[in-house]
Amino acid sequence: MAIIISSEQGIQSELEDRIALDCPYCGVYANMQPQSVPDASSLLRDRPKHVGLVYKCDACNAPVFLRFAVRQYHDDNSIELYRNFVELERPKERFSFSYLPQDTEVLFREALNCYSGNNFNAFASMCRRASISAFRELGDGGKLQAFEEVMTAQEIAGIDDDAFDPVKDVLFGSGPHEELPLLNRAQAGILLEVLKDMFYQCFVRRGKLTRAIKVRRFFVSEAGNDNLASA
Repeated sequence: MAIIISSEQGIQSELEDRIALDCPYCGVYANMQPQSVPDASSLLRDRPKHVGLVYKCDACNAPVFLRFAVRQYHDDNSIELYRNFVELERPKERFSFSYLPQDTEVLFREALNCYSGNNFNAFASMCRRASISAFRELGDGGKLQAFEEVMTAQEIAGIDDDAFDPVKDVLFGSGPHEELPLLNRAQAGILLEVLKDMFYQCFVRRGKLTRAIKVRRFFVSEAGNDNLASA
């Protein structure tokens, strides 16, 4: 299912030119339609190995830049592209940073920036640093608590051991950074969701619950004071 660019017909696709992904601007998972396509004659003259196309998000109309590898230059003056593409801009990951310890927040923000830039092994290194910072903030037994949360996440999500071992190695390994496993996009995605869940369970959930209980106690106290005043 390739994409064809030709001088006579422009861009053609067996999937009606439709590509769906998370828009880097509005964050909505939406269809993308071609908006700007390179001139076929220029491509045939220069024969680049990669081609950049501009798509338009159906949800917000923003331009989305994608890079495709060239599969073949045909004798009929057409260019065939692989369906796989690289997103040059990715949506920023969201998280309740206000509940994270300060150092952990700084490191995790940088980790997410690495992930959004498709720098998955830099992302893994920053995840290791963020997790070490979190264990330190959790105090005695904090690493064990975090490990239990991560193993629960594996069970809930039904992730097999082969796919999960690199995640555990990044988060809980004790070796130097040079020995971190090399991650692909799929493994980095698993690591991202697992670490977000670990931080949520260890910090965000506790912070939200503590705050909610304080608010409830405040209103109960205020109500008691009002009752005494009216007595």
